[in-house]
Amino acid sequence: MSKNKKNVIIIGAAGRDFHNFNTYYRKNDNYNVVAFTAAQIPDIDGRKYPAELDGELYPDGIPIYSQDELPKLIKELDVDVCAFSYSDVSYQEVMAIGSIVNAAGADFILIGPKETMLKSTKPVIAVGAVRTGCGKSQTSRRVIEVLMEMGLKVVAVRHPMPYGDLVAQKVQRFAELDDLKKHKCTIEEMEEYEPHVIRGNVIYSGVDYEAILREAEKEADIILWDGGNNDFPFFKPDLMITVVDPHRPGHELNYYPGETTLRIADVVVINKIDSASPEGIQELRENIAKVAPDARVVDAASPLTVDKPELIKGKKVLVVEDGPTLTHGHMKIGAGTVAAQKYGAGEFVDPRPYVVGKLADTFKTYPEIGTLLPAMGYGDQQIADLEATINKVECDTVVIATPIDLSRIVKIQKPTAKVDYELQEIGSPNLCELVRDFLESQNISKNNKCSCC
Repeated sequence: MSKNKKNVIIIGAAGRDFHNFNTYYRKNDNYNVVAFTAAQIPDIDGRKYPAELDGELYPDGIPIYSQDELPKLIKELDVDVCAFSYSDVSYQEVMAIGSIVNAAGADFILIGPKETMLKSTKPVIAVGAVRTGCGKSQTSRRVIEVLMEMGLKVVAVRHPMPYGDLVAQKVQRFAELDDLKKHKCTIEEMEEYEPHVIRGNVIYSGVDYEAILREAEKEADIILWDGGNNDFPFFKPDLMITVVDPHRPGHELNYYPGETTLRIADVVVINKIDSASPEGIQELRENIAKVAPDARVVDAASPLTVDKPELIKGKKVLVVEDGPTLTHGHMKIGAGTVAAQKYGAGEFVDPRPYVVGKLADTFKTYPEIGTLLPAMGYGDQQIADLEATINKVECDTVVIATPIDLSRIVKIQKPTAKVDYELQEIGSPNLCELVRDFLESQNISKNNKCSCC
């Protein structure tokens, strides 16, 4: 291979990395992508980004290695540039990886929105967040609810989670629950897609977001970008909504690319105001004013409901929380913990003595999880390990705080209490008012009325 081309490794986690390749490198004769590396998500490395998706410059596909091999790969593959391409990572960790890359002799780069945001023929509202677990998903659902009440056809497109057959996952469309089975979704995928589907929305995801966008445009008045982790959108937004978390004040200025999503926000939603400290809320307001002074700020809560609170009061409970929120989201508590405390749980049972298989690896990687059980399910084996662990735990009740009904996926041999939560704006401005203003600015004149304003 001629050294007129620079050899590149894309450092990723099966999402942004593939998108950066597709938009920036796939047809770029100045570069030769020699490898991807993988982190955050188990069992991604050891595969290839397939030739069917690579384009004519890469007829043999591109191998995916563990990020742990990065220094060796840089030297063995004569790498010139490493492009960091995943999200929800502290600045300390980003630059630590940058130092590893530089020490091995390569350049370290971050590819920005200009090169990677696709332009839609339809108006795009994007919802992102500064950290995993802020409440982005319920914010997306709330925006869709408002748009639907205004008589608009909304199609959601979700940040990628392609952990299976990448060729088969090039363009995925979910319109009914059977589509989740058809596309062999992981628990993480189901948590994001199912709430949209059961509300009657169509949601797309996959690997090739140019192809995905063009399919979504065919059936939409408005595209809703439903972001993942704390990444900035793959589509150029006409309205950018960023969700922040007062339980983790300061994180919005210390994580990549969370601060980017905050700086480009037109609207900032401060979620969880009902359960956060006044000091945390105030620190957050001050930081928003520093880096996004022109953004409109919406105050919001995520009130909890439990289907069977009598199964919690005075009981020994195992709390199962959303997986990514506890792992790379670094949350110490989630909705399940708050609900169990609210409804008087007698004891929180520590799952760690009972964990089996791949779940044991999760606790080794993320020891700060503590006495909660993350609903990890990136493959059949991990789902089986989750089921076995839950059923081994000596408790009275399993409190399920995942966005889907976990008992539909795993066979839980104990009584369960399901926690639900939706976004609820407090005062004005609210999302209904801001979406209505946006539609007027775009000269979109459907119903433009919503029951809340």
